[in-house]
Amino acid sequence: MNDNQNTNEKQGRRIPNIPKKPQKGSKFNIFWVYAAIIIAIIAAQFLFTTDGGKEVTYQKFEQQMLLKGDVQKVVAYKSDDLVRVEVYIKKDSLKKPIYDPYKSTSTFSVNNAASPIVFFNAGTMDGLDKQLADSQKDLPANQPRILAEKTSRSNPLASWFLSIILPVLLLIGFWIFMMRRMGGGAGGGGQIFSIGKSKATLFDKESQVNITFNDVAGLEEAKTEVMEIVDFLKNPKKYTDLGGKIPKGALLVGSPGTGKTLLAKAVAGEAQVPFFSLSGSDFVEMFVGVGASRVRDLFKQAKDKSPCIIFIDEIDAIGRARGKNGVMGGNDERENTLNQLLVEMDGFGTNTHVIILAATNRADVLDKALLRAGRFDRQIYVDLPDVIERKQIFEVHITPLKKSEELDTEFLAKQTPGFSGADIANVCNEAALIAARKNKSAVDKQDFLDAVDRIVGGLEKKNKIITPSEKRAIAIHEAGHATVSWLLEHAAPLVKVTIVPRGQSLGAAWYLPEERLIVRPHQMLDEMCATMGGRAAEKVMFDTISTGALSDLEKVNKQARAMVTIYGLNDKLGNITYYDSSGQNEYNFSKPYSEDTALTIDKEISALIEGQYQRAIQLLEENKDKLIQLADILIEKEVLFKDDLEVIFGKRLFENQGESGTPGHITPVEA
Repeated sequence: MNDNQNTNEKQGRRIPNIPKKPQKGSKFNIFWVYAAIIIAIIAAQFLFTTDGGKEVTYQKFEQQMLLKGDVQKVVAYKSDDLVRVEVYIKKDSLKKPIYDPYKSTSTFSVNNAASPIVFFNAGTMDGLDKQLADSQKDLPANQPRILAEKTSRSNPLASWFLSIILPVLLLIGFWIFMMRRMGGGAGGGGQIFSIGKSKATLFDKESQVNITFNDVAGLEEAKTEVMEIVDFLKNPKKYTDLGGKIPKGALLVGSPGTGKTLLAKAVAGEAQVPFFSLSGSDFVEMFVGVGASRVRDLFKQAKDKSPCIIFIDEIDAIGRARGKNGVMGGNDERENTLNQLLVEMDGFGTNTHVIILAATNRADVLDKALLRAGRFDRQIYVDLPDVIERKQIFEVHITPLKKSEELDTEFLAKQTPGFSGADIANVCNEAALIAARKNKSAVDKQDFLDAVDRIVGGLEKKNKIITPSEKRAIAIHEAGHATVSWLLEHAAPLVKVTIVPRGQSLGAAWYLPEERLIVRPHQMLDEMCATMGGRAAEKVMFDTISTGALSDLEKVNKQARAMVTIYGLNDKLGNITYYDSSGQNEYNFSKPYSEDTALTIDKEISALIEGQYQRAIQLLEENKDKLIQLADILIEKEVLFKDDLEVIFGKRLFENQGESGTPGHITPVEA
């Protein structure tokens, strides 16, 4: 009891809730840079713009200035569609009282002979010359004539500022703005220096995750593994007294949607210690060295908060095997990030009470150095749920729904083998939407079955235009699947067959496959034969085939190739496999077998498929009348169930098969 109390007190000291002290002085703000640029532009308008004086008429200019001999020069330049003429007065003449009204009172203007005091507008340059000549023709011969100086108006200082200084200021402002955005976070101009900081989200006492292990249905073995890690963080003395050491890391491996991230959230909720959560892609950045810097910063924060947990989701984004991407060579930023992660996890330094949790569905591509003991000491496999675990998952997701009283979660679990936890959550949500669409007060069994059909097969398209001949061909195809699967012992028994278009398919057959841990050759051959039943039925009835069996051919080709090249189930090749669980074969330039062996593989695959195709044809020839009867009923009703098949074929002889399963196998007829 005292140990636990001391541990809790220690943890309480390491995560103090101390208010931040107010910082002395003003903090640099990015908006100061923006304000400086704006002020510089405004100042340029005042400082570098020449005051052109006040506007007068030509007659006033002529009588009061030109004929009096006070004009030093006139400068003319194009301004819009007119000619603007600026008048410069002699320095001595500026002292006359007549010019006082024209003098500028602006702070930024200087009243001297170097600046124009008035201006007037003329129509054209030639017209201005004629006006000046006419006005001065009666002047004494000894008085100099004033001619217009023609120029193009430009201010050297303003041009220099606008062409050189202003673009530089704008580039600096834009660069600071981009660095601040890429640095992440809001507030404070110092974000330009935070681009190398970790982007991990911290969950501590103030922002604790509310998910616990009670919210995680199924995954009992995985929960047991991670609960031990949680227990160590809560009661370390229990293990260290016996000489045990805390595991440095645990890798959650499993298919998408199986609950790896949910399990990590439950660990965060149960551990009651600081929890850093981030994704593998958060380390990736366009600048060299940023990823490694973020790794260092992450572990620095973790050491300061220890004991704590770091969770890296989708770690394969940075943990891929090194040296497989030859494009970037040794300067690959992702490899630099991975190297830094390897050093931090198990370098010369020790991370006391810092545990790394990571999740991925591509463990085969991870670097071997990352998976070794001392970094990730254990790999926790999160498999697809079995029928018992699916029942538990359904009970969790059905709880918020308004469901009917007779709804049986065990039945739903049997209908969904191969579904992940995310798939089951989607089924429950889709069932609620379907029930609401039908204006029901509660979600019943049929809504769940419709939801499974919707997710597996796609949306029904009852209004799709299909000709009678095409409809019969589709019915024959699907009846062929149903007939062959009903007659074969190890083929998955049919539950429903339909010729209503759904998704990209024109027809579909739903099966209840048996959940097998191992599969034998005769079971695989029966499944291949049932898959070829659709094309075989077309051959038997029409003596021709169509393009509708594309997905069937794709499936049987994969099965046959797996039998020959992966599982070693072919007599001619013998007990040999070309499967590489490490995933390194994809980087090889040559196949792991000779050309002669490749020819043998192709022949054996073709022989397997053709053999089952002929077997399906033989079965359908022997039961042609039942095939026709089934197709006719299918054209009439569009949807048939297991009971309808029993009326035609009688009780199935292999009722011990397929007691649990799902309409998860779909055999569409594709156009």
